[in-house]
Amino acid sequence: MAYKILIINPGSTSTKIGLYEDETQLMEETLRHSTEEIAQYATIYDQKDFRKTVILDVLKEKNVDLNDIDVVVGRGGLLKPIPGGTYETTPELLEDLKIGRQGQHASNLGGILANEIASEINVPSYIVDPVVVDELQDVARLSGHPEIPRISIFHALNQKAVAKRYAKETGTAYEDLNLIVVHMGGGVSVGAHKNGKIIDVANALDGDGPFSPERSGGLPSGALMKLCFSGKYTQQEIGKMINGNGGFNAYLGTNDMRDVVKMAETDEKAKLVMDAFHYQLEKEIGAMAVVLGGKVDQIILTGGIAYNAVTQEHMKNAVDWIAPVTVYPGEDELLALAQGAIRVMSGEEKAMKY
Repeated sequence: MAYKILIINPGSTSTKIGLYEDETQLMEETLRHSTEEIAQYATIYDQKDFRKTVILDVLKEKNVDLNDIDVVVGRGGLLKPIPGGTYETTPELLEDLKIGRQGQHASNLGGILANEIASEINVPSYIVDPVVVDELQDVARLSGHPEIPRISIFHALNQKAVAKRYAKETGTAYEDLNLIVVHMGGGVSVGAHKNGKIIDVANALDGDGPFSPERSGGLPSGALMKLCFSGKYTQQEIGKMINGNGGFNAYLGTNDMRDVVKMAETDEKAKLVMDAFHYQLEKEIGAMAVVLGGKVDQIILTGGIAYNAVTQEHMKNAVDWIAPVTVYPGEDELLALAQGAIRVMSGEEKAMKY
């Protein structure tokens, strides 16, 4: 049986929607919201009815009959830490999305909007592998001080999707593989996947792990402390240094890897920054190989930067002695959300309870 799936992926200034028949995309739209439109609302949750109206208007304009939809899937938000999987939009889950259990972000609206639209047409609704997926082994949670535990917030949706894609393409169960998945976009994350669980990964949002085009990664803590108390910067400004204005932005004034590669052809500083970016990711891959006891079946490069031929070559040369390297460039979040729903609807997986 083929399933028609409506996907809702809210971002800070846009809402992406997709219509799929199984894994075949029938429609994709990015609905952009102006700063003035968003500014009318005091909280993320207050935007709900506005975004819902925009979604329904576009579906009507595209002659999409909601009664043909079998399931609605929303992007997961900042919930409490949970294992990976496809989750039913239960009242408890919806309440935690509403209050922002670990923070306020537009993605919190994904499950809420999916539930509302699905309820009106009497079909199930889910979220899939939100950024708060937490499968860390206990030893990975200790940072060095009990007041600052290591936390799992990363690109779980894409990491899980490409890991399961590799397993399917090789005729192997995801649960039987040891993989290192390297997501490279505006933020980066390197995950150790062992027998179907991501047992170690950096907090890619708050300043852990390698630096990225927009994030500073793990900074020397003493120097960061002195900067915080120097009186030169507000807490908000320090926050933007860590996430937003760090990495490539801080060194080179761009967050585009294509610009960095071009600059590196003639600029020694740009070449050093590019090499350091690769170097830190490669070191993290080595660390995750140790986490997996040296038994690594495959290293997977993914995210937008994985399209870059310079990055592919540099990283393959550095780490293919650990394991073979597969490249799945890009980050198809809509398809990954659809696949999560298909696995549950087809009985391949059971829906998780929050």
